[in-house]
Amino acid sequence: MKNKVQNIEALAQTKFLSLYNANYINKGGNKKTWTIATRKSKEVLEDQFFNGKEDKVDAVVILAYHKEEKKLVAIRQFRIPLNNYVYELPAGLIDNNDDIISTVKRELKEETGLDLEEVIENKMGQKLYLSPGMTDESVSLVYCTCSGKISDENLEEDEDIETMLLSKEDAIKILNSGERCDIKFFMALQSFVQMGEEIFK
Repeated sequence: MKNKVQNIEALAQTKFLSLYNANYINKGGNKKTWTIATRKSKEVLEDQFFNGKEDKVDAVVILAYHKEEKKLVAIRQFRIPLNNYVYELPAGLIDNNDDIISTVKRELKEETGLDLEEVIENKMGQKLYLSPGMTDESVSLVYCTCSGKISDENLEEDEDIETMLLSKEDAIKILNSGERCDIKFFMALQSFVQMGEEIFK
């Protein structure tokens, strides 16, 4: 036997996030319940669970290399669930009518003020899950190059973001600092320290 979801019950729904209970029978034949956080409606979730519909990527995470400065783009953002700042990569939700590249261009400009130059096509598009024990949220990790000057003039009212450009030496300091880091950011820094700009080829 395998675990099998029987039905989904809505617990709470907000503009950007909803909670559902998934009632399932586990491989031992016992009835269980798992709480899921998702950005999807109940109808879309049921279509995926029971009709085999493929889920779409929810967001982009941007691994950007500044061409002139020869440095990695990073942000330090205040996150309400932590009530503190955390190091991250620029990122953003994919709107209904947008594709991955247009989202990268928009979010990079909004969060950092920098301009998208080139997306590394052979490293784009894979759907990656962030915390599958809690949520079905997925992202596409997009490698790209950028140019321009850092600016905060395009930030939304709720966005409290500081942008920085990191050399290998800067990256090593952050990795060893014990500062709060998003896991995607931490792993990107490790790759950047090991490979430098080669990860953008």
